[in-house]
Amino acid sequence: MTRTWVLLDSIALIDAEAWDQVVVSGSHGGASAAQFVLDLGQARGRWPHLVFYNDAGGGKDRAGIVALEMLGAQGVACATYSHDSARIGDAQDGLACGVLTHANAQARSLGIRPGDTVREWVDRLTERAKAVQPRH
Repeated sequence: MTRTWVLLDSIALIDAEAWDQVVVSGSHGGASAAQFVLDLGQARGRWPHLVFYNDAGGGKDRAGIVALEMLGAQGVACATYSHDSARIGDAQDGLACGVLTHANAQARSLGIRPGDTVREWVDRLTERAKAVQPRH
């Protein structure tokens, strides 16, 4: 399978095109954002390879990055990029400018570390730079 990248300004737009792909979302990494991925995966039994979210500054009680644990519990790699490096709600900016702040165990097992860039990992994990058009 050739892995590609999917850009989603809102993770609410995730669909079957994301299965086994690298997803760059402009959404925060909160519980509601994680639930869109979980609902699709649980309904279909298939998951994205890796999902990037904006960290939204972390939030009270880590509310902006709880997707790391929620997706990790299903074995899905997940990482967040800094709200100071890329605009929230803009997946293209996340891809171009995002600097990683957090990674769950599955993402760390791929080698992802804070300080890396979203672009670096999208390039490493995809076999061709063919993007699904950003969806707003």
